[in-house]
Amino acid sequence: MTGNAVYLDNAATTPLRPEVLQAMEPYLGGGLFGNPSSPHRFGRESRAGLNRARITIAEALGAEPKDVVFCSGGTEADNLAVLGAALAARARGDPFRVAVSAVEHKAVLAAAHTVEELGGECVVLPVDREGRLELEALDEALSRGVAVVSVMWVNNETGVIQDVPAIAARCREAGVPFHTDAVQAVGKVSCSAAIAGCTLLTVSAHKIGGPKGVGALIVRDRSAIAPLIRGGGQQGGLRPGTENVAGIAGLAEAVRLAVAEVEEFRHTVGRLRDLLEQRVLEAIPDATVNGAGAPRAPHVSNISIPGTDSEAMLMHLDLAGVACSSGSACTTGSVEPSHVLKAMGVPYERAIAALRFSLGRQNTEADVDFLLSRLPGIVGKVRSLAGVLGR
Repeated sequence: MTGNAVYLDNAATTPLRPEVLQAMEPYLGGGLFGNPSSPHRFGRESRAGLNRARITIAEALGAEPKDVVFCSGGTEADNLAVLGAALAARARGDPFRVAVSAVEHKAVLAAAHTVEELGGECVVLPVDREGRLELEALDEALSRGVAVVSVMWVNNETGVIQDVPAIAARCREAGVPFHTDAVQAVGKVSCSAAIAGCTLLTVSAHKIGGPKGVGALIVRDRSAIAPLIRGGGQQGGLRPGTENVAGIAGLAEAVRLAVAEVEEFRHTVGRLRDLLEQRVLEAIPDATVNGAGAPRAPHVSNISIPGTDSEAMLMHLDLAGVACSSGSACTTGSVEPSHVLKAMGVPYERAIAALRFSLGRQNTEADVDFLLSRLPGIVGKVRSLAGVLGR
């Protein structure tokens, strides 16, 4: 809690950890400003920082240092994985086709649709009512031949955990590269490229107490993808451009801390998430938790409150000092259901009434108390307004 406000939107971004800022400071104003591609001592000092970061991230995520490709964040890493794999397959003469789950982040879905725009094919894999991948559809896609399969480890809207090791094993047996967006998984569940057996894995700094605008793609087979950006020879030409050394140092420290603290996070934040859901359901008995029947990461709760709409709820919660987010994509004059909830078969009236509460290491029971001291009254107000407006 900060003053009279509570931040419950940690799946969107997290506060920068002091340890991360300390790791970044030498490259921000501490004299280590050289271009890591330069051959002189200033360049060598920055390059040494990049090498240390690669080693730290590789050790934390079960990869080799050479596998770590730095990007501007999760969106770029997802695009490099999905679109890069499709372009590499087309160049080899393999099927120009990708398969992605229906509940992926927009970064993956947009990259997959770009494949279609370039003349390829996008296979969207359905999920069940709890948000888990339909494995029969995956097997069908694999039998047809695809350049890559992309299934996120933890869903950013519902927290539902996919059985990534089993999915990766199916892909490996079919000889197909597998990518997982692990942006919401690192530091929340036990995950690594080694555990998953995946070819490609995305991580982003700002979801785990790191800086915005930096992430990485773990690439365990460089022949599986083609570069999307052309330029110098940095990072083996796979992602050229002068590296963001300060951000990368922060990413490495954030990943190290998140992985080291995952069990503590799961226990502490998971208990707090359960308490939040219990108290919301007690206060609003007709509310429902979306994805509650599936394994979920400890930090995300997606709750539908019938008779409301998420746009109005978010406005009133913000005015009351509670920051959370919506399970819907709101546009002027209309509220459209989240593509994730639609894919799960959540009815329209429940889908447009969904709120996402996402917790972080800084949240406490006092934050849950603060939320519940305001939520029932706001629900009553929004429901009464909806009745007046005839919604």
